[in-house]
Order: sequence, then structure tokens, then C-alpha cells
Amino acid sequence: MTTAAHILIVDDDAIIADSLAEFLRREGYLVSIASSADAALKALSQAASPANAATPAHPVQLVISDVSLPGTDGIALLRSIRKEHPGTAVIMLTGYGTIEGAVEALRIGAVDYLTKPVVDQELRTALERGLQQQALLAENVSLRRQVNDRYNLGNIVGSDPRMRKLFDLVEAVAPTKTTVLMSGESGVGKSLIAHAIHQRSPRKDKAFVEISCGSIPETLLESELFGHVKGAFTGAYADKAGRFLAANGGTIFLDEINSAPPSMQLKLLRVLQERKFEPVGSTQTIEVDVRVVLASNHPLEDLVAKGTFRQDLYYRINVVKIELPPLRERPADIQILADTFLKRHASDLGKQIIGFTPEAVESLLAYTYPGNVRELQNIIERAAVLTKDQRIQRHDLPPQVLGEGPSRLKITAATASTEADAPWVPMTLEDALRDPERRILLRALKANNWNRQKTADQLAINRTTLYKKMKALGLLDPSEDDTRLAG
Repeated sequence: MTTAAHILIVDDDAIIADSLAEFLRREGYLVSIASSADAALKALSQAASPANAATPAHPVQLVISDVSLPGTDGIALLRSIRKEHPGTAVIMLTGYGTIEGAVEALRIGAVDYLTKPVVDQELRTALERGLQQQALLAENVSLRRQVNDRYNLGNIVGSDPRMRKLFDLVEAVAPTKTTVLMSGESGVGKSLIAHAIHQRSPRKDKAFVEISCGSIPETLLESELFGHVKGAFTGAYADKAGRFLAANGGTIFLDEINSAPPSMQLKLLRVLQERKFEPVGSTQTIEVDVRVVLASNHPLEDLVAKGTFRQDLYYRINVVKIELPPLRERPADIQILADTFLKRHASDLGKQIIGFTPEAVESLLAYTYPGNVRELQNIIERAAVLTKDQRIQRHDLPPQVLGEGPSRLKITAATASTEADAPWVPMTLEDALRDPERRILLRALKANNWNRQKTADQLAINRTTLYKKMKALGLLDPSEDDTRLAG
């Protein structure tokens, strides 16, 4: 039994309230009494945040409320508590219990529904269950607060003018239901912006569901998004709810939408237009209320021109477009971001790290960050773990930042001049980039003994994207002749 738990009794019958309070005090609980819903809400607020700073706070863990109260009834009080004090559990009492009343109270969020006169053992059992539920509620509130703090727009750092305009756009679009399309390279922070849009919207207390279309095999993507029924395909041993249904009432973030196959694009178009879909293998139409945010790490305009992305879907999702610039184009943000990441990681590690040496800052500013903000964060985390000093030293940074890593591309002025003076053979930009991209992938694969996951991580792309590039460039078979592969 938890002896320190604070319980609030809400009943306008003073005899019943005092009798119940006496029993609870004998059981070792801290007890308060309120005779109305208004008084109860006031007591809840005062217990959590006393007016006198010298008075210790004793938040109410559990409320025991009569259904019949003067003015605002107990059911309405239950709704208010669930909204205003989500970390508090509630047990409802009634002198004339009905099945309908019990179902309604439990549906709204009551832990239990007891009929007067209450049997002592029934109340003990209800209290034990209620306090267990309260612990889960309090943990959920704490986790939600941490998420809100992490994805608060004010915590997304950037002084670059383009980033300031981006923040203003997020502020304007977040309260609406408008579909948002984000574009930018991998690692620029599209997921953070999607979270920020959700957190600043009226849907912030509902689900935020994120899925990367490029990380799921084409054969499973439809099931992942829309769910399936038992027997819909081999391996479908039970019904499964998809991500759209999981996000009902909230927000779904579809990352790497450029990877969605043509068959899926048509289904997505219908969902975006009608908010309706059928699970795989089912004829039942499901309607959802979902705010859709999408992101692409490849210009969709190019894919539309090539015919690999539906034009009607592009126009449907391109309502409000947010373009996130790569980190190399906003060097003024590098040190600001580095300081922010260092403070966070130093705190997590319990270290006293107060900044960077000038040499370390110089190296950070000179690097081009192919992995963008995500790569910078990983660099700072690594440095914070490894450093033995109060300031991050240059030698604490990884080799690629120092210009020593095999994956860092070094182009000398002489090389650039030679390339510029070479005779031009007419070709598309895509064809011109094919050979350099092939060579870079081959070098990275060899350096990692053809381990695709390690290679994808170093290149800051997902494994599916790497596979597609390898297939397109003829790099799938490591036993092929290296000379022929290198072209």
C-alpha cells in the first residue's frame, strides 16, 4: 500500500464524506474533502501548485467522486479532471448504479465505478487498482511533456534568415488541417519540423505517427499504411490496424514519399482526397480524421517530369511547401547547433563540458556535412563521450571532420581546373553524375566490406535507397570484377 498517496473525496453528503475520509486515513492515506465539482477542481490545482511557496505541494493522485453533485455533476467533473489533470485517477461512487452509468464513466476514463454503501474490501481493491493506473497516467504525462519540450519549435535552432521564415511558416500552418509537403536532403530535420507542426496544432494530444516509405518493402507498404485482415496474404495470421487508423484524430508523417511505388501513389491520392481507405483484403471502408505531413529527399518536380511520380498526387500534396536548406548552406547555424547539442549531451552524460576550443570550432565550420544536422549531432555526441577535457578539442572530432577520413572527398584546385578544361561531351546532368556517384558508392562499400547497413549509415541514406542505387549502378554483386565495376 502506498502510504503517501493523496486522495480527494468529492461528496456533498458530509456524513458520507467524513466516514470515507476516516476509513482512508486509517489506511494511511493523506485525505482532502470537497463538496462540489468546482471546489474539487480548485483543490486539485492548489494541491499541485500551492499559493504559498513555503507550503510543500501534495498533488492529488486519486479522486473518489459521487456521481450526483450539486451544480456540475460527477460525470462532468470526471471529464474536467481527464482534461485538466490527466495524471490523476478517478473512482466514481453512486447510490443508484446502472450499467449505462458505469459504462459511460469507464468510457470517459474512470478507473472504477462503485455503488454505495461501499464494502471495505471492494474499496481497497479499487484504490490499489486506481493508484496503479495513476502511476501509469503520471508517467504518460511526464513522457508527453518531454516530447513537447524536445519538439517545441523554440528548441529547433537556427539563425539563418531562411530558417526564421520557415519557423514563421510553421507557426501559420500548424493550427490548420492543411497538408504540408517538406523537401530537403536527408538529415536536415524534416522529422523535427513535422513533430513541431503536430505539437503546435489542436491535435497535439492525439497520436503522431511517423513512417518512412523508403524503409518498407513495396509489398508490405500498403499493409503498413492501411492495415490488413486475416488471410489477406501469406503470413497475415490476424487482423492488423494500419498507420492511418493509428493516427486517427492526430497527425501522420509520411517521410520519403518519393519512394512510394505508383500503385501506392494512387491509393494515397484517394486517402488524401476522401480520408477513406480499405484494409488489404477487406471490402470495408474506413474513414479517418488525419492531418497529413509529407517529406521528400528528392525534388518531386523532377520525378513528375520523368513520369515516376503522379502529377495529380503532387498537386494534391503540394498545398503548403516547406523547403529545408542543407546545413552547408547555412554555416552561421553550425556553431549554434553544436553548442546546443553539446549542452544536451554533456547533461545526459553528467559531464562538465563548457564549450569548444577555437581549433575545434574552425574544423567544425570547415566541414561540409553531407549528413546535415543529424551528422553534426552525432559528431558532437561522439566528442562529448570521448573528451577528457572541459572543452572539446580538435582531436576529439572524428577523422572526416579533420579531413583525414577515407569518406571525405578532397578536390584540389588542380583537379578542379583539369575537370573544367576537359572537352565537353553533351549529356544530361543525370548521366554526368552517374559515374562519380558509382565510384563513391563503390569506395564506401569496399571500405565497409560490402556491409550495406554500415555503408548506408556513413552515407546518411537509408538502406533501401542504397539498394536502389546499387541496382541502378550495377553494384549488387560484390564478386564482379572490380575494374569493370569501377568503369
